[in-house]
Formats: sequence, C-alpha cells, structure tokens
Amino acid sequence: MAYRLDKTEYLLPATELAPALLGKFLCRNIEDEIIRLRITETECYYGEIDTACHAHKGKTPRTETLYRQGGCAYVYVCYGIHSMLNVVSGPEGFPEAVLIRGVQGYAGPGKLTKALHIDRSLNGENFSKSNKLWLEDDGYESSYKTAKRVGIEYAHPFDRDRLWRFILMEEK
Repeated sequence: MAYRLDKTEYLLPATELAPALLGKFLCRNIEDEIIRLRITETECYYGEIDTACHAHKGKTPRTETLYRQGGCAYVYVCYGIHSMLNVVSGPEGFPEAVLIRGVQGYAGPGKLTKALHIDRSLNGENFSKSNKLWLEDDGYESSYKTAKRVGIEYAHPFDRDRLWRFILMEEK
C-alpha cells in the first residue's frame, strides 16, 4: 500500500532527497483521473553555492519558490518550450531542489511534464496537501547509479563535474 510523502520527508537536503525520490510515484490528478508513474531519474541543485542552481545569484521573483520550505513544486520553463518540475527541499531560506528528470515511460523532464500536463500553474503547489500533484511511496527499493548533470554548460566546471544526477537501476 502506497502512502503520500509527509511534509517532513521533504526537509532533507537536495543531495539526499534526489536519490531518495527514485522509485517513488509522481502522482497527477487530471480531470479526476489519477496517474501514478515511478520516478526513474533525478538531479539535485544545491543553493547559492551551486552555479548550476537558478538561485546561485540570489533570490529573484523567478526563484522565490526555491527559498520556501521543502515540499512544494518549483516549475519553470526551459528554452521557452518545456516545463521542468522540481521538488523544493530542505529548510525555508536555503534554495535547493530536485529536478524530476524521468518517470516510468517518459525519459526527459520535458516529456514527463508534457505527458502529465504539468506547467507553471503548478508552481508552488504543496506536495503534502495538493489534490493535483503529489508523491507516494510504496516501499519499492532498488539501486541507482550516479552521473554528471545534463544541460548545465553555463555552470562552473566544478559544479558541472558533480555526480548529482541519480538514475534508478532496472531490476533484473
């Protein structure tokens, strides 16, 4: 039996929450149809010290959501086309988040948000209270591998080389 993640589970640092979200269900209610897809890939973005993080230059109207307490959605548009879904993590005031890069059946953050009708209207949505978007845990456990994050050529080489991408390993 799956349970909805509690608000306290989002208080982990992004570096811990990103691998912990692998295998959890991303749930979306679209016109009373509940879609549950297992998370297969994540990336973490760790505050103002991480030059790949949107908040690395400080708080702006665009990044305000990142500074909230962990447990809400940070949705932004990439390349003017694709919505990207992030799970804000950690304590209020420290801007960190986990990008959901892939779910079962949809490899790529733009593909999954398109399939699940996730857009900027869900920015700030509270995962522990929302009836539109939430995360569930059914106890699924599996191993994962790490890799460099994707699409952050603008970041400092040190941050580009961090192994902060987490990929669920398939069961054999």
